[in-house]
Amino acid sequence: MNPVNYLYLAALLFTIGAAGVLIRRNAIIVFMCVELMLNACNLAFVTFSRMHGNLDGQIIAFFTMVVAAAEVVVGLAIIVTMFRSRHSASVDDANLMKL
Repeated sequence: MNPVNYLYLAALLFTIGAAGVLIRRNAIIVFMCVELMLNACNLAFVTFSRMHGNLDGQIIAFFTMVVAAAEVVVGLAIIVTMFRSRHSASVDDANLMKL
């Protein structure tokens, strides 16, 4: 398969994720769209790594996955706290968590 096809797929996934972040109001959906955007970047990194014949892109993709895993832990904790206090996972209610 041509590596350009993987880049088209990465661009499509990133566009879907960006549209989801901009359009949706549910915090969990926005969170999943951010993860989709990170996975699209990982796909582009690995594709460029394979095209150039080195492992730099794969190493960057690995570190991106580590950061994404940490983001999941912190993000879900914030979403659960917001849901417990407001009984809503809407992004519009996030500014109400101030003291």
